[in-house]
Amino acid sequence: MRDETTPLNQFFSLPKVELHRHLEGSLRLTTMLDIARQHGVTVPISMFNLSGLVQVQDQDPLTFTNFLDKFKTLRLFYKSPDVIDRVTREAVEDAAHDNICYLELRFTPVALSRAEGFPLHDVMDWVVKSAQEAATKYKIKVGLIASVNRHESPELAEQVAWLAMEYIKDGLVGIDLAGNEAEFKSDPFQGIFKEAKQTGLHVTIHAGEWGGAENVRDAILNLGAERIGHGVRVMEDESVVALAKERGTVFEVCVTSNYQSGVVRSLPLHPLPSMIAAGLNVTINTDDPSVSRITLSHEYQHVCEKLNVPMSVLKQSVLNAAQASFLNDDEKTKLVESLKKEMKL
Repeated sequence: MRDETTPLNQFFSLPKVELHRHLEGSLRLTTMLDIARQHGVTVPISMFNLSGLVQVQDQDPLTFTNFLDKFKTLRLFYKSPDVIDRVTREAVEDAAHDNICYLELRFTPVALSRAEGFPLHDVMDWVVKSAQEAATKYKIKVGLIASVNRHESPELAEQVAWLAMEYIKDGLVGIDLAGNEAEFKSDPFQGIFKEAKQTGLHVTIHAGEWGGAENVRDAILNLGAERIGHGVRVMEDESVVALAKERGTVFEVCVTSNYQSGVVRSLPLHPLPSMIAAGLNVTINTDDPSVSRITLSHEYQHVCEKLNVPMSVLKQSVLNAAQASFLNDDEKTKLVESLKKEMKL
């Protein structure tokens, strides 16, 4: 059994790469209070009471419904271009302060646009510019991923995909399909994602979280997924495990999120160690750091202490994430070499 008191600093000092972090789940509480005051958003004025609405609490039911309910309140805050600029900059800053060297930050243009009816193009422009400027200021490399939802219209997804193509040169590296995979199939989006991939956008798909292993197979075979968001239910079907290994598919695992949203019943029962033992290519991520009240350093600590994953494997997962990034080949090689040097590998 590992020492339960391993200092967080051991994991903070590890240079890290994050491939699965949602902008909409990364807002600081202090920022939300500022926005509420400035824009008249009706939420509790105390940090403690607001936290209960937008962050998972120890006493909360650990269910998908409770987890998603936090976003109903979070969606109230996207009140102006300045707000979207601020939350994007702060998400990048927070990652840099956690010793993350490369961050792929995904955002949902439709969700950001709906609060005040902003045009999708404007929203994407604000996020791209703010992320670029923050990356330069805080000396961190950032790639952006535009996310669309299964439960929304394919026409909206097509708009986002076409707009995303315009920003490839500005660091928008990929497109993602998220949302309710248990009730909504991917069929209406297959053509959109294939076309996006042909234009140079990379593809990551939320699958195998609230749907079974067959959704992972579908994402790989029919949507062209290079990476799978979550994907923990892949272990339910050996043939899908074999397919993922054959295709070199990378899994963006988010341990705390899977526990808090009820995908797994307890942290020690998380299938991450089984995925590693099966030879799957796994990476470790936060999903929604503010909602889950964690940093990526915390996530590494949980994986080490609760799941008994040794530091050597954690270091390899950092390199796995760098190699699975949506950077171009030259940038990827430089990132991997830099990480190896810093980790003395």
